[in-house]
Amino acid sequence: MADKTVEGRTQNVSRGGLCAIANEALQIGTDCDVSIVLMFEDDVQSEPLRLPARAVWSTMVDDEHQVGIMFKALDAQHSQYLAIFLKYLDGQRTEKRPRDVPIDDRFR
Repeated sequence: MADKTVEGRTQNVSRGGLCAIANEALQIGTDCDVSIVLMFEDDVQSEPLRLPARAVWSTMVDDEHQVGIMFKALDAQHSQYLAIFLKYLDGQRTEKRPRDVPIDDRFR
């Protein structure tokens, strides 16, 4: 699929893969690269994390395609980057807020 791009949005992500709603179907068994991007406030987004993957299931849901993607074996660096993405998604940011900086005005 190097010559084709299928866009979608994730429904869930784990160490093993993801489920996405895509704009078109993927054939089961298709090897692909998945680019995961974190979306922040004001439409700011992270650099994409590109991971090798394979489509393992695909089904129609309403007028869209729900696709199951399994990540292929990741090297140590990509595993670490994925872990950082997952921590962020779980609300466990890796950076620590200084204790003297309030989260918001309610916590002064």
